[in-house]
Amino acid sequence: MNLADWWYGLVGFSIPVMVVYTLATCHITLVSVTIYLHRHSAHRALELHPAAQHFFRFWLWMTTGMSTKVWTAVHRKHHVLTETEDDPHSPQIYGLAPILFRGAEYYRDAITDETLEKYGRGTPSDWLELNLYGPHSVLGIASLAVLDVLLFGTLGATVWALQMMCIPFLAAGVVNGVGHYWGYRNFECPDASRNVVPWAILICGEELHNNHHTYPNSAKLSVKPWEFDMGWAWIRLLQRLGLAKPLYTGPKVARADGKTSIDMDTTWAVLNDRFRVMARYAEEVVAPLVEQERKHADAFTRRLLRRSKHILCRHDTLVNERQRRHISEVVGASPILKTIYEKRLELAQLWSEKGRGAELMEAFRTWCAEAEETGIQALSDFVRDLKSYTTPTPVRAHDN
Repeated sequence: MNLADWWYGLVGFSIPVMVVYTLATCHITLVSVTIYLHRHSAHRALELHPAAQHFFRFWLWMTTGMSTKVWTAVHRKHHVLTETEDDPHSPQIYGLAPILFRGAEYYRDAITDETLEKYGRGTPSDWLELNLYGPHSVLGIASLAVLDVLLFGTLGATVWALQMMCIPFLAAGVVNGVGHYWGYRNFECPDASRNVVPWAILICGEELHNNHHTYPNSAKLSVKPWEFDMGWAWIRLLQRLGLAKPLYTGPKVARADGKTSIDMDTTWAVLNDRFRVMARYAEEVVAPLVEQERKHADAFTRRLLRRSKHILCRHDTLVNERQRRHISEVVGASPILKTIYEKRLELAQLWSEKGRGAELMEAFRTWCAEAEETGIQALSDFVRDLKSYTTPTPVRAHDN
C-alpha cells in the first residue's frame, strides 16, 4: 500500500459515494437502536428472528460499541423513574443543554452494577456477548475506523467521526433532551415527554416521544393519521420477510351502536384506552367550553382564558405553582369551567385510586351519572359516547 492508497483509500470512492455511505450507515445504526435495542430488547414490543437479532447486535458493536444489556437497563430505569432525581437523563432535572450536548456522559454515569442487575434482565448472555461484544466493545468501533480509512483514505476519519457522533447527539441528546422539553403532546401522560416532530424520519420514529411514553410497549410509535414512524415502516418490511413480529401496537377499542349502559366491558375498554379518552375530553369538552366562555367574557377574562385549555388539561404532576394560580383564577371566573376541570381530575384519578372489577365499574358509573347531572351538553355527549365502548374481538398485531 503506497501513500496514494492511504490518501484516497484502496477503492478511491468519490465524495458523493462517501456521503451516501455515511448517511446509509448512520441510518442503519438508528434503525438498529430503535428496532432492536428500544422496541425489542427494552420493551418487548416485537419479536425478532435470531438472524435479525445477530445482525443488529453485530452492527451496533461496530458502530456504537454499546452493550444490549447496558442500553436496555439504562432505558428501563429511565421509564421507571422519569423526571425524578434518579432519572438517568431528564432535562427537567439537569437542564436541556447538558442533556443535548453531553447526553452520552449522563448515560455512562447511569451504568452501575445495581442498575444492570435490576433492569438488565432478559438480555443476551451467549458466547458472543460474554467474550466479544461485552468485553471488547472498543474493538468493534476500531474495526469500523479501519474499514472507513481503507475505503476513503484520510477522509475516512471524518466519516468515522460522524458515525460516532450519530447516536450520542441524535439519540442521547435530541431524543432524551428535546424529547422531554420541546414539542407537542398527544397525551397527558405523567411526565414531560413530547413529540419533537410528527414526521419521524431522521431518528426513525424516536421523535414521537410522547406517544412512546404513553404506550411504551407499542411497536408502532405513530398514533395520528398525519404522523409517520420510519421505524415502523422498517418493522413492516421485516415482518413481510419473516424476520419480525409486532406483539402490541396500542390499545384497541370497539364501539357498540345503541349501547346506553355501563357494564364491565365498557369499564375495561375505557380503562384500557384512558389516555385517548382524556385527550378526547380535552378536545371535545374543555376546548369548546373554554371558547364558549371567551365569547361571552369581558376583556380581562378573555385574556385569562387565552391559554386555559392546555393548562386545564395538563397532567396534575406537571402543573407548576404559577399555572396553579392561573387555574384558580380561571375556575373562579367561570362555574362551567370549574365543573369540567373538577370532573376531569376525578376521571383521571378514577383509574389510579379505585380498585379493580366491580368497585371500579361502580365508581365509573357514579362519575358518568354525576357528569350527566351537571346539565353541560358537551359533558353529556362525552358520557354518551363512553357508554358505547366495549372490548373488541382480538386481532393480530400485523392487521393494524
